[in-house]
Order: sequence, then C-alpha cells, then structure tokens
Amino acid sequence: MTVLDTRTLNRATLARQLLLDRAALPVHDAVAHLGGLQAQEPQEPFTGLWSRLRAFDPAALSELLTGRRVVRTHLMRRTVHLLTADDVLAWRTRFDAMLRQRVLGTYRRELAGVDLGELAAAGRAVLADGEPRSMGELARAVAHRWPGAGPRPLGEMLIAALIPVAQLPPRGLWRVKAGVRNLPLPAWLGRDVDPLAEDDAVGQVLVRRYLAAYGPAATADLRAWSGLAGLPAAVKAVREELVAFRDERGRELLDLPDAPRPDPDTPAPVRFLPAFDNAILGYDDRSRIIDDAHRGLSVAGERVVLVDGRVAATWQATDETVVVKPLRRLTKAERTEVAAEGGELASFRSDGESDRVRLEAG
Repeated sequence: MTVLDTRTLNRATLARQLLLDRAALPVHDAVAHLGGLQAQEPQEPFTGLWSRLRAFDPAALSELLTGRRVVRTHLMRRTVHLLTADDVLAWRTRFDAMLRQRVLGTYRRELAGVDLGELAAAGRAVLADGEPRSMGELARAVAHRWPGAGPRPLGEMLIAALIPVAQLPPRGLWRVKAGVRNLPLPAWLGRDVDPLAEDDAVGQVLVRRYLAAYGPAATADLRAWSGLAGLPAAVKAVREELVAFRDERGRELLDLPDAPRPDPDTPAPVRFLPAFDNAILGYDDRSRIIDDAHRGLSVAGERVVLVDGRVAATWQATDETVVVKPLRRLTKAERTEVAAEGGELASFRSDGESDRVRLEAG
C-alpha cells in the first residue's frame, strides 16, 4: 500500500480546502464543497472564504444568509457551522443522536430525570408562534416544568440538539453585531428536515463529501470533523469506490480515486486562516498542517498563518492593522510574502482604507 508522507498529505489538504489556489467558485458552491464552515465566531467565515476564493465579496455571503440559501446552525461536533440549506436539511437528522449525547456529556446531572421527548415537545410548542427567540428566552419559557434542571442545560439541549434551528440574520452578516435568535429550520427554510434513511444514505454522502474536501483521511479524521462515531457502516458501503493509502504513522487513509493529490513540491502560497478553521480542526491527526507542539492553538481560537502550507504564525487585527506573530524564524522571502498577504487582508477588512501589517520578530 502506497505511503503518503506528511508533505504529500499537506498539499492534498491545501488543494481540497481551496488554499493552494484561490478558486473561481460562487460562494454557495464553496460552502457546499467544504461541507460547511466553522462559524462560532460570526465574522470568521468571511476571512476563511477570502483566503479561498478569487475576488470574494463579503456581501455575497450576507445575501446567501438573508436569502435563506445558507444557514447558521449547530451541526458538526455540536459547534455552529455555516451550511447550505440543502445540506442542513438533508444531514441534520443523521446528527441528532450525537448532538443529544454531547449536550448530555456536559449536563447529564442537571438533565437527569428530564424526558427529552417531553422537553422537545414543550420547546416546539413555544416556537410554534413563529417568533424568533434566544436560547435563554426559550429555556425560561419551559423551565417551570423542570425547575431542577436550570435554564442553561434546558436551553442547550433544546437549541443545540432537540430542535433543528437556524440562527437568523442579522447574526453572522458582514460587520454586523447581533445576538442569536432562533427559528426551527422548517419555519425558516419552508421545507421539512429529511427523515433518517434506513440504509444510512446520508452517512455515505458524508463520507464522500468529507474525502472530497479533506482526503486522503482516516476514519478517525472523519469522526473528528463530524463528531459522529466514525460512520463504519457508511464507510463499508462505499469502500469499493475508494482507494487506500497509509500515512507515515501506519494509519490507513481512504480517498476518492480522482481527487487531487498534487506533487509534494508544489509551491504553497501564504494563507491567513480564521479562528477554528476546519482545515485544521477537520482532522484527528493534524500533523499534516500543524506541528504537534502548536496543536493547542487550533482549539484555543488563535488565527493562524500558513507558510509553505504549515502553521508558522498567528495573527490578530487591531483597528486597521494586521499583526503577525511568527512561531518560528521566517526567512526574508517568507517575511516578504507574509507581509504582502497580510496587507491584502488588512485591505479586505477595511474596504481598501488600510493595508497596514506589522510583522513581529520571530
């Protein structure tokens, strides 16, 4: 079985994640290709798409949200993602059990004795009037029935697990600060969530879509991205469609046969990634893109800079200046490229009013 070294996997990841060359895709198609974008920080997806798409216009993403073609909702790993309306309606039921278990993993003691079916029915009854509500408002409306649980656990279970909801605009629009207001997905999108198919057709779709955007990858990586338990039956069902490799650690990696696996010597441009980007979080073994010594950055919400395809710096934006802090000594050529891309990012963030970037000593 062919062994793919770390650099080969890195270039494959960059190509699948649209980070090797900016893509000429419509925003909707990019969101679909990536299987959603991590979006717990509402403004971060705009940077993620700017780094991936040519001539990205942030208004295009805002219009997709207000036009109900892209949705903010809890899904992968019980975190907030941007997904296309078609994907969230097709996929949501497949995530139900995982979402419940993850909330229970945090609030098992508080929710002991709470009948989740009754809780879901009570929450749906409150939302039936079509009025968007915050998690706190919904929880307080039902809390009298379960006074021992407390509003927070009840709200988390309702909004993140039991009732498929959309976080409505203006939350998540470009340069807009707004609280979270929720409506059930069918009320917002005008279509019901798909029921669970007995043959786990959705699981098979998830395997293919994941590999298209993240492969070659192990089933542990698929589990890390989705939060689902590895999808073993779905992997088995599609396995004859796939090709297999091994990585340098001996893990079996699966992939779509015709997916891009660029030459490992392909040049990789500097890219600025937003907080919690799935190009990093979408793997169990993240060594293809970030050193193990820096792995904690990816879960701490640090924004990172890729140099030669790997995490080599962190960045922040203050006023109209992008500030870069290297994690290793950068060469003169690397510093020049980082400064140039950082200036472009500053210009994007300021509508062309500033291209200031400050690169600290490495």
